[in-house]
Amino acid sequence: MEIKILGTSCSKCKELEKITREIVAENNINATVIKIDDIMDIMKYGVLSFPALVINDKIEVKGRVPSANEIKEILSTYY
Repeated sequence: MEIKILGTSCSKCKELEKITREIVAENNINATVIKIDDIMDIMKYGVLSFPALVINDKIEVKGRVPSANEIKEILSTYY
């Protein structure tokens, strides 16, 4: 599974990355977490609200930081 966090260096973007990495580690999820902050790369996804959570190139959340439980639920649909 490939998880991408789209966003700049804003506090919400950093928070989403931190929570996501913790969930992946704590639950032994076989996934790669990548932070994408290059605006040209982000624009390829058509995302205008940050942060965004992308899993296997599907936008799951954008414009907010989901709760840890919500992230777990989203990830569980991929394994």
